[in-house]
Amino acid sequence: KQIQALLEDPGIVRNRRKIESAVKNARAFLKIRDREGAFWPYMWDFVQNQPIQNAWRTLQEVPATTPLAERISRELKARGFTFVGPTIVYAHMQATGMVNDHLVECFRWAELRGSE
Repeated sequence: KQIQALLEDPGIVRNRRKIESAVKNARAFLKIRDREGAFWPYMWDFVQNQPIQNAWRTLQEVPATTPLAERISRELKARGFTFVGPTIVYAHMQATGMVNDHLVECFRWAELRGSE
């Protein structure tokens, strides 16, 4: 019933597979949270609890994904996640500070590098 209601909601993407994936991912997330106490320790273990510090000079150098993101994607899928390819995993890593992809001339690059 809830999935059908979501499929009729004009305010969201109404793709059945993506909605079902969101539900499935929430369940997989909760399993990891219950085991680890939180989701973030599971993710940060992949970078040994230290942000990866890159030193890109141009936007063209910033990758869309990395071998580590590919590995994390495979592990998340093995734990029941879906629609978590390496590009979305790498975007998550950037958004949560697991990787510093600010360009070196950006003021945030130096600030984040100093917070190691």
